[in-house]
Amino acid sequence: MFKKILIANRGEIACRVMRTARRMGIATVAVYSEADAAARHVREADEAVAIGPAPAVESYLKIEKIVAACRETGADSVHPGYGFLSEKAALAAALEQARITFIGPTAPAIAAMGDKIASKKLAHQAGVSTVPGHLGVIPDAEAARQIARDIGYPVMIKASAGGGGKGMRIARDDAELKEGFRSAQHEARASFADDRVFIERYVEEPRHIEIQVLADAHGTVLHLGERECSIQRRHQKVIEEAPSPFLDEKTRAAMGAQAVALAKAVDYRSAGTVEFIVDPQRNFFFLEMNTRLQVEHPVTEYVTGLDLVEWMIRIAAGEKLPFQQSDITLAGHAIEARVYAEDPKRGFLPSIGRLKRYREPRGDGVRVDSGVYEGAEISIHYDPMIAKVVGAGATREEARHRLIDALDAFVIRGPNHNIGFLSALLERQRFIDARLSTDFIAQEFPGGFAEETLSADATTALVATAAVIARRIAEAEASLSGRLAGFPPRPREDWAVMIGNAVWRLQVTQEGDGYRVTRDGVACAVETSWRPGDALFRSTIEGRPVTIQVDRDGIGLRLTYRGVTVPVLSLPPRAAELLAAIPAKAEPDRSRHLLSPMPGLLVSIAVKAGQDVKAGEELAVVEAMKMENVLRAERDGKVTTLRAKPGDSLAVDQVILEFE
Repeated sequence: MFKKILIANRGEIACRVMRTARRMGIATVAVYSEADAAARHVREADEAVAIGPAPAVESYLKIEKIVAACRETGADSVHPGYGFLSEKAALAAALEQARITFIGPTAPAIAAMGDKIASKKLAHQAGVSTVPGHLGVIPDAEAARQIARDIGYPVMIKASAGGGGKGMRIARDDAELKEGFRSAQHEARASFADDRVFIERYVEEPRHIEIQVLADAHGTVLHLGERECSIQRRHQKVIEEAPSPFLDEKTRAAMGAQAVALAKAVDYRSAGTVEFIVDPQRNFFFLEMNTRLQVEHPVTEYVTGLDLVEWMIRIAAGEKLPFQQSDITLAGHAIEARVYAEDPKRGFLPSIGRLKRYREPRGDGVRVDSGVYEGAEISIHYDPMIAKVVGAGATREEARHRLIDALDAFVIRGPNHNIGFLSALLERQRFIDARLSTDFIAQEFPGGFAEETLSADATTALVATAAVIARRIAEAEASLSGRLAGFPPRPREDWAVMIGNAVWRLQVTQEGDGYRVTRDGVACAVETSWRPGDALFRSTIEGRPVTIQVDRDGIGLRLTYRGVTVPVLSLPPRAAELLAAIPAKAEPDRSRHLLSPMPGLLVSIAVKAGQDVKAGEELAVVEAMKMENVLRAERDGKVTTLRAKPGDSLAVDQVILEFE
C-alpha cells in the first residue's frame, strides 16, 4: 500500500480523497496555486506544495510541476481527482516514467477513452450503441455547417477533450452553429488546451444515464449500476441520483453489459464512467467514457456501500477486487444537488466573494462534500461549485425530502448561490413524478429562474416563525438584569407581521414548552428551542419539522425557507399599519446601460459608438470561470458611448456601454 498520495487537484474533490486516505492511514500532499494558498484542501493535507500562479494553465495543468511536487515530498502515488489533468494520458505517462503510481487507468486507456472522437470509434468497434455524427476533427465553421446539414439539425457541438459541460453547444440552424462552433472552440482551448470539436445528432427529450464501472488489473471488470444525471444546465449536471427511476432491470443489464464490454476493450482498470443518452423508448446511445472519478460518485457509494476512492487506491496498489458482479446490489436511493456560487435570477451567472457565513447541514441520510470554510474566497479562476449535498433514504421520496430539508439548513452568506433554484427544482411535480430529460430546466423554467412565489404553507410557516421570534426576543429583553422594575413590560401577545406591504395580525401565547400563534381564530402550535442569535430556527409547526434561516436586517429580519428569502418586520399592529401605508421607493432606471452581469474579463465588444443595433444582436462577450457569456441587445437602439474595452476586468454591474 502507498505511503503518501499527492492529490493533483483542489477544492472538494481534494478534500474528499484526503478523507479516505486518512482513514486508510496514508499521508497526503496538496498542491495549490497562489489563489489557493489559504484553501481548505491545503489546510487539511499533511503537506502542501505551491505550484504557480492562479490561472490553471500555469499551475494545476502543469504536469512537470506535479511530478516535481512528488519528488519534493516523496509522494509515491498521485490521485488526479476530476477535471484538470485527470483525463490527460500525458500525466499518467510522466508519472510512470518517474516511477510514481497513477491512481487511475493506464495512459493508453486514458488516451483511447479521454478523446471523445477516438472513444466513439472504439465503442462502435466494441459493439456499443453510438449516436450518429461526424467523428473527424472539424477545421472551421464552414466545414461544421456542411457537416451539420448532412447530419440534420439539431446537432450537438462538443469538445473532443471536453468534460464538465465545457465546450458544448446545441445548434438548431446555421446561425446557432456558427456562434456555437466559435464558443465551443474557445471554451475547449481555455479549459483543456485543446480546441478540437466534433458534431453529432442531438437526441430530442434525452435522459442522461451513466454506468459506473470498476476494474482491477487481474481481469475483473464490474459495473456498479447507474446514475441518472438528466437535470442539467448548460450541459453541466445539477441533480444526480442513483438508481435511475426510469430504467427497468432489462435495460440496466444491457447498459451495464455494454459498459463492461467497452472497459474490457481498452484493458481498463480503476473507476470509470460510461455515459449514455436514453430516449423515451429506452433506446440508449454511448456518449463518452470518463476515465476518472465523477463529481456525482457519492450517490453510487450510498446505494452500493462501496467507497470508490478507496477501491481506486487499492486497485492502483495491485489489489484484486474481492467481489463479483453478482455481489453488487443497489439498496435505497440517493439524490445529489450541486450548490454553486451563481445568481439564478441573472441567468445563473457566476458569483464570487468571501463566504461571510457558512454552515453545512447535517442529519440522518445527509452528506456534504465541500472544499470551503467560513471566510474562504470563491475565486473567479475556478469552477464555482461550493459543495455537493446528498439526501439518501429507503425510497426516492424519502431521499428527496431529506435533500430539501438539508438545503433549508445550508447557511451561505456572501456570494450568491443556487439553493433557491435547487429547492424549487426538487419541488416541481415533474421531478416528483421522475419525468426527466436534459431539457427539464429549459422546459420548467422557460423564462429563466425568478424566485419562487411562496406557497400558502410556506407563508404560514414564515409568518408564524416571525411572530414567535419577535416574542422570543421580547422575552429575552425582559429577562435582562439591571432593568428598571416593570421595564420593559411583560412581552406583548399582539403582533403584526409584515412581508412587503402585506400585514398579518396575530396573537402569540405560550402553550406548554411552545407557542400558539392565532390569526382570525385559526391557531397553529409552534415548538422550538430557538434563541436570539441562532442562525437556524428549527421548529415543529403543527407537528411538521421546519427549518428556517434567520438573519438580522436593520430593525427587521430576513427569513429564508425553501430557498426563498423574504424581509420580515414584526411590530405592534398600529405601527405596522402606518408603515404599510408608506409608498415603496422606485428602482433607478438602468435601461440605457449594458451592465456586466458578473465579475469577469471583457473578451470582445461587437459594436461601435454611433451604431444602431437590433434586439438579439450580440453586443459583447464576457468570460468568467472559463465560460463565455454572450451579452445581447434586449431591444432595438443606438449605441452612444463605450465605457470599457476588450481586456478589461469587469466588476458585477459595471457599465460596458450606453445607449441613446
